[in-house]
Amino acid sequence: MIPGINSFLQKLSFHSSEKTALKAYDIWSDTYDQQPGNLMLELDEEIFSKLIQPIDLKDKTVADIGCGTGRHWPKIYVQKPKLVTGFDISRGMLNQLMRKFPTAETRLIRDNRLTGLPDSSLDCLITTLTIAHIEDINEAIANWARVLKKGGDLIITDFHPMSLVNGGKRSFRHAGKSYSVVNYVHPLEEVIRIFNQQDLVVIRKEERVVNEEVRPYYESQNALQVYYRFRGIPIIYGLHLKKQSATQ
Repeated sequence: MIPGINSFLQKLSFHSSEKTALKAYDIWSDTYDQQPGNLMLELDEEIFSKLIQPIDLKDKTVADIGCGTGRHWPKIYVQKPKLVTGFDISRGMLNQLMRKFPTAETRLIRDNRLTGLPDSSLDCLITTLTIAHIEDINEAIANWARVLKKGGDLIITDFHPMSLVNGGKRSFRHAGKSYSVVNYVHPLEEVIRIFNQQDLVVIRKEERVVNEEVRPYYESQNALQVYYRFRGIPIIYGLHLKKQSATQ
């Protein structure tokens, strides 16, 4: 991996090759779970834990969109949900998930429609570090709203669009080569507006910025130049939303 912060504040070098999310995560899947000291993953873990903690998932039906290798699934399974289904565009990432959770239900997807999921069929939908990979965010959110029950919960984390606007990239190294993943900038205010149009209301919002609290990550990786470049900029956000009405 590009050491530490350069991996997930994603300073793109001119040697990097940009790949679509589908191609990138198939390449990345073998080493994705082997990222010690990855600030973005640790912040994601912190925010997700706070957002999921008050939600009762016992005997509930849960979907994880962009589930990847199932990093958050132990926190989901400990609540004993009725069913958890993982959706991802990367077969490689799903294969890694199945190695950890052999009985898991997973679906390989190629669009935002969640074909096969009936309207109002989910108690909780989770999507972490995924939104910026989705080009048509209106279509995606409309379908998330479609499959959620009235009163259902939606948990989101993602790279903060302000980080992406300021040059942040998701990048990694594999077999001696550098890769970055295509991202789309969706301003947070616009994302929340689209959610509101679908009767999804923000219950809780979390953000983290590059500040003195995270400076040791940069120092440990000899990446203070990246720290100073992004200091004061939000790098990740999380939302807990609730569905206010049934799909019409």
